[in-house]
Amino acid sequence: MTERRYSEDEVSTIFERAAEAQQAVRRMLPPGGEGMSLAELRTIGHEVGIPAELVDQAARSLDQPGTPSATRKFLGLPLGVGRTVELGRRLTDDEWDRLVVDLRETFDARGTVRQDGSLKQWTNGNLQVLLEPSATGHRLRMKTLMGSARASMTMGLFALGTSGALVLAAATKGNFAEGLATMGALMIAGAAMFTIGAARLPGWAKTRLKQMEGIAARLALASGPPDKDALPPANHR
Repeated sequence: MTERRYSEDEVSTIFERAAEAQQAVRRMLPPGGEGMSLAELRTIGHEVGIPAELVDQAARSLDQPGTPSATRKFLGLPLGVGRTVELGRRLTDDEWDRLVVDLRETFDARGTVRQDGSLKQWTNGNLQVLLEPSATGHRLRMKTLMGSARASMTMGLFALGTSGALVLAAATKGNFAEGLATMGALMIAGAAMFTIGAARLPGWAKTRLKQMEGIAARLALASGPPDKDALPPANHR
């Protein structure tokens, strides 16, 4: 069956209606950040045409078990980020294939798919997504590192350190002004390399974490509630 294609006017109408629905939801939110119950969320969903089961699935995605988003830092800056999610069940081969498609679209990269026994992975340079067995089914690990920023910052610090040492050596010989003039360009280059690398990290880390959270949420929505049969038996005393 051929997938329907929408015309330019239809696309415009779709996004206009989606934006109107979003604004309608915002108007229904209680003032003061008091929060809302799941029943109230279902009511709002009904008002804007969202089925109750989709609201329930979206709410469950927020409670998806896993570790908080991890951040690897370098000199206080977010050099690497990661997200681990306990899926609570085993993913089928078809679900893994769809996850790979989502990864490629989200990160705009084809990447490489590998399988080693029960371990599956999708990697694209420093970006790694691993699906591994766990006590309750499967665990999804996502992590990435901005190696180019680290290299730029490290080279910048090295250049600054080298130029400082050379200026100090020149000063001990009574040639401070000459040494400063000679090493000035190296100091400027080092500062520039460090600044360029550091400036890119906060925005990059925020974007990557948001992408990972989106992948985890979509996977939870597609999976539905955890498979209770996959959970280990309770330990009764």
